[in-house]
Parts: sequence; C-alpha cells; structure tokens
Amino acid sequence: MYTGMLHTHTLMVMLFLLIYLIKTILLFFSSTDKLAGFSKKIKVPEMIISTLFLATGIYLAYNTGNVGSWLYVKILVVLASIPLAVVAFKKGNKVLALISLVLLIYAYGISETKSPTFKMASMVSDYEGVASEQVGEKIFSEQCSHCHGMDGRGVLSGAKDLTASELSLDDKITIINNGKNAMIPYSKILSADQIEAVGNYVHAMAE
Repeated sequence: MYTGMLHTHTLMVMLFLLIYLIKTILLFFSSTDKLAGFSKKIKVPEMIISTLFLATGIYLAYNTGNVGSWLYVKILVVLASIPLAVVAFKKGNKVLALISLVLLIYAYGISETKSPTFKMASMVSDYEGVASEQVGEKIFSEQCSHCHGMDGRGVLSGAKDLTASELSLDDKITIINNGKNAMIPYSKILSADQIEAVGNYVHAMAE
C-alpha cells in the first residue's frame, strides 16, 4: 500500500511541477490569453492531480517512520508555494510565479534526499569505537527501527517484515547500500564495514 502511494505521489508531483512550469513559461514569454486558455483547458486535470498530490502526500506523511526536520521543512515549503502560485497566476505576477516554482522544486529535492540541504551527512564517525559485535545492532536501533521496528516486523514507510525475508545476505547489503522505495541509500552515509555489520544483524533476524 505504502509503496503504491509513494509511486502515485511521485507521479503526481512530476505532473504538478510540469503544469506549473508550463504556466510559468507562458506567463513570462506569452500573452495572458494563452495562459488563460491553457489554464482553462487543464482546469479539471489540474484539480485531480492537485487533489491526488495532496491526498497521497498526507497519507505518506502520516504513515512514515522516517520523521525528521526535513519532513516539516518540506510541508512548510509546499504549503507556502501553493497560495503563492494561485496569487501569481491570477494577478499575472511573474516574480511570485517564479518563487512558487522554485519552492516546489526545492520541496521535491528535500523529499528525494531527506535533507533540507540536499546532502545526507555521513554517520561513519557516529559508530567508531563501538564494539564490533554491537555495531550492527546499534545502527539498526538508531537508523532502521523507526520503520522496521526493533524486532524487524516493521509497519511504517512500506517496511518489510525482516524476520520473514528470504533475501540472501548479499541482497540485503545491496539494498542497504542503494536504498529501495522510501528507504534511503546508505552507501555514502555508513562505511562498508558498518553496512556489512547491520546487514549481518538484519540477516540474523530471519534465521
């Protein structure tokens, strides 16, 4: 369910951005009549896309376990951009239209990176000095359990039941490295040894 909502939300966001990009281009480089004509033609599709965009976004926000400052910043940015866009296109204000478009693109970037600065900070040093046999458990507890649950039977953000997983250890390490669906990639956040440690810890849950 969560994964389906995530893909639907991503599609709606892309269509939403495309519509606002076209409107902004028309506002800057065409006549007001062409902008008005385009807006009239896509009025119903735009309403459907906007509704699905907001509905799926609310569902994902409510059901995510990956809550942080990035999520609140994203929500505030989106809530600020929409009324700006409405005023901009109604009044023909190019500056407000451009600001709104930039804010929407910024919000999309935050969503993709889970960071207001588009940069996922390294956590390698956070686990230096931790006993080797405890590294995997500590990383899982601090970075993974908010979605997967401490026992691996997660219910948030589309997390899978790790205790029932039939994936190989190599497959699990690949997913930890590269991410999957709502799960971020950890290849630039943790060291190879740390990823292997949490992979082993996760793999043991299914044994």
